[in-house]
Amino acid sequence: MLNRLLIRGGTVLSIDPAIGELEQGDVLIEDGRIVAVAPSIEAEDCEVIDATDRIVMPGFVDTHRHTWQAPWRNIASDWSLFHYLWGMHTGLSKYYRPQDTYNGNLLGTVEALDSGITTLLDWSHNLATPDHADGAVAGLRDSGSRAVFAHGSGNQQWGSVPGNTVNHSDDARRVRDQYFSSQDGLVTMALAIRGPQFTTEDVARHDWALARDLDLRVTVHVGDGELGKTRPIEWMQREGLLDDRTTYVHCCTLADDELQMIADTGGTASVAADVELQMGHGWPATGRLLQVGIRPSLSIDVCTSTGGHMFGLMRTALGTQRGLDNAALSAAGGSLAGGEPIPLTCRDIIEFATIEGARACGLDREVGSLTPGKQADIILVRTDTLGMSPLNNATGAIVYNAHPGLVETVLVAGRVVKRDGVLVDHDPKKIIALAEETRDHVLVSAADDPLIDDVVLHGTWTPRTPPAAVSA
Repeated sequence: MLNRLLIRGGTVLSIDPAIGELEQGDVLIEDGRIVAVAPSIEAEDCEVIDATDRIVMPGFVDTHRHTWQAPWRNIASDWSLFHYLWGMHTGLSKYYRPQDTYNGNLLGTVEALDSGITTLLDWSHNLATPDHADGAVAGLRDSGSRAVFAHGSGNQQWGSVPGNTVNHSDDARRVRDQYFSSQDGLVTMALAIRGPQFTTEDVARHDWALARDLDLRVTVHVGDGELGKTRPIEWMQREGLLDDRTTYVHCCTLADDELQMIADTGGTASVAADVELQMGHGWPATGRLLQVGIRPSLSIDVCTSTGGHMFGLMRTALGTQRGLDNAALSAAGGSLAGGEPIPLTCRDIIEFATIEGARACGLDREVGSLTPGKQADIILVRTDTLGMSPLNNATGAIVYNAHPGLVETVLVAGRVVKRDGVLVDHDPKKIIALAEETRDHVLVSAADDPLIDDVVLHGTWTPRTPPAAVSA
């Protein structure tokens, strides 16, 4: 017998242009996949989820998060990019045990799931040993989320940059063989490469060759702050490294012609607007990417600095780009007084957070929209609250009014992982206890580190410049 589930009577944001938005609609799921989306569906022998006064939409996709850092929530909220590089990578990261990597990944991924992010790309760059990599994969798998484990090596590879001379860890081969011989599971694999901003050219060539040898998608930081002004994309183009299986993270300080190079080779982009503004990466590249034909995805980046949910990020990305657009229009002597439509819409931003995220992860045939045949990664968001009612514009309400506390139901591959506002498989108190144990262990281990002092827990610690070159 088929495992059937009917979501009934919600406001449906399908993110599928062939289906559109339904003021009231149903979604039928069989064996984990969507089989129908329509104003009304008659179905027997199925569990029914009442979606009255709920928005039904695809789960969000976060295309770049350093999930292992979750136990250090908000420690870097008043840091610049280089404070972060010194504090996290030169400082705290080297005291992580394998179980700490597990704890961070479990906390960060379940937090994301709880807020409606059903797919997360874990940009995992604190893999000091094979055991750390095993812990990272286990944390993702135990979360119950869909995830991409992007293997990013460890402290050896992330120290002494720019110009690091250590190749990407060859343990990526073992991880590929041991855990990801098939890419059909809920957790899949990619390679998180440092790129020419952070390594020597020979190392960059080696790392890309490894990705191609392992037949893995690539995600790479480019155009973040001063390091991004070295024209890394131009070099990658000369080397034949640009392709449609690569996601370029940040892109803030890339030149316009470099963005065009990415577009011409079919690359995707990930905008982390909250962190980019907070840490000084540069202005989020959303509008510049759109000008060359790239519809970006969105990413949280680090919860050490900012919130871990997509609602706040969507607001930042949209508000910032609208501000830049308005300023450019004003500088050119124009205005919106004539009633012209605003270029970037709430619908666009939701697409960036769903289907474009799925595309950047190579999963757009499986998730990212409520399309028959795709896997049922679906969230239900309450609208029966003072801040959401009356519901006049569902896309506007999701972007400007919604928050994680309104995410009532979450499905991953058709399985309910959050019901009536409560996670089904996890006790948050236990996960928090694991994260606190990691934090406390690292602080004790780092007690004599000259970069770290005893006020770290009081929100006043600003890392000092290390004596040697910093990491990224």
